[in-house]
Amino acid sequence: MNSNILVSIIINNYNYDRFLTEAIESALSQSYEQIEVIVVDDGSTDNSRHIIAEYGDRIISILQPNGKQAAAFNSGFARSQGEIIIFLDSDDYLFPQAVAEIVKVWQPDLAKVHYRLDIVDSVGKSRGYSAPQGTVPLAQGKVWQMLLTTGGYTSTPTSGNALNRKALNNLFPIPDEYKLTADDYLSYQVPFYGEVVAINHALGVYRVHDSNQWALATVTGDRFLRFVRHDLQNFALLTNKAQELGYQIPPDLEQRSIGRLWSRIISLRLNAQTHPVPSDRSVKLIYQGIRSLWKYSNFNLPKRIFYSLWFIWVGLMPLTLAKPAISWLYAPQHRPKLISWTTTKLRALIS
Repeated sequence: MNSNILVSIIINNYNYDRFLTEAIESALSQSYEQIEVIVVDDGSTDNSRHIIAEYGDRIISILQPNGKQAAAFNSGFARSQGEIIIFLDSDDYLFPQAVAEIVKVWQPDLAKVHYRLDIVDSVGKSRGYSAPQGTVPLAQGKVWQMLLTTGGYTSTPTSGNALNRKALNNLFPIPDEYKLTADDYLSYQVPFYGEVVAINHALGVYRVHDSNQWALATVTGDRFLRFVRHDLQNFALLTNKAQELGYQIPPDLEQRSIGRLWSRIISLRLNAQTHPVPSDRSVKLIYQGIRSLWKYSNFNLPKRIFYSLWFIWVGLMPLTLAKPAISWLYAPQHRPKLISWTTTKLRALIS
């Protein structure tokens, strides 16, 4: 392990005073010593700035008006000095050995190292699973090839990525049009600047709570409307980057990502009137989803069969029966209750 590599942990915060101390303490408590901790407060109106002030010169603090995620990332990156950059959301935290494990596998020409995150609720209670969900390993190697083959790759939320400064120099400052989605702006482009290393165990914690705009504590039409709009932006970003670098885009690339098709069929079923892709139909999305599963996914045979049935169920069943299947996929903490609820509904239908 090269103990001379400086690692910058940039904590971006907005009105998360109830979580902020735990995030800062986790950064300062790393067993690896060559770190700098930068806390960017993006216009908080709660007690966050008082908490930040208490740390004095143990951290580098940046206090700025609210400019959203991209503005916080831009300010933190501009102030940082590290070869390795970790953007730690202020409602998440790292385990003490996280940075040491990252540095142990680090190579100068990597694009990033990503690692799993355990899921907890708002009070820190484990949900019993990690991000990403399931047993599929994180992508590694030439991930840019996966992006051009399937339109996506298995990765983690913001706090589960350690990024190479050399790669980020090609992408910063982040444009304001990605002010709410700076994390995906990086996720879809960083792999084009080097290989990716995966650590397939948790090095930190991702917190699911009602204030988190992307975490699914509940399943609603508005959330999936936002997911689909967000994904359309990401796909445009991916295709533009590929064209910029001279890569060919398969004409059906948009239909190859299973995650994209999951979100699309759910958004359509939950609220067809506001669904942002007018040409989408349930039958078409069922076909595209099953095709993606069998042609492009790395799921095993039982999962391919199961998720094929999931697409048929969600696409064709009455909404009262489709909703539990949606929640089962995206809110696994509700699975035991959903199984019982669905069984009762089915019995009622056939009795």
